[in-house]
Amino acid sequence: MARTRPGIARTRARKLLMQALYQRSLTQHDARTLLEQYSADPELARADADYFRELLFAIPPVEPQLDELIQSCADRPIVQLDPVEHAILRLGMYELLERREIPYRVVVNEAVELCRRFGAEDGHKFVNAVLDRAARKLRAEER
Repeated sequence: MARTRPGIARTRARKLLMQALYQRSLTQHDARTLLEQYSADPELARADADYFRELLFAIPPVEPQLDELIQSCADRPIVQLDPVEHAILRLGMYELLERREIPYRVVVNEAVELCRRFGAEDGHKFVNAVLDRAARKLRAEER
């Protein structure tokens, strides 16, 4: 595995997770199938592969809960969400809920940056607003 700074490796893992979650929403592939596919991706060697694997298996079983939280913080129905933004929101919402060692500002910033790169033109504003509302509920002690 190539040596890289932990923060950059985690950012790369999030990018791959967003792609895998997006793909899952289109194909309904399970985590094991996606892991097989992404294991062949040379970018995984430069990413935090353990984090990628952990969240790839942890997020799908709780997608309904994550979607409920997203819906409670969004101004539009889930079915109207851009699929890329939906994948990013699921990842961000999971991190807010389950990865309390990651500051909420890092979670929100990473999601916004992913959306700037891969989402719709102003999608990052929507993602920022939804995750900020969620952080107020889920991480009030940090704010």
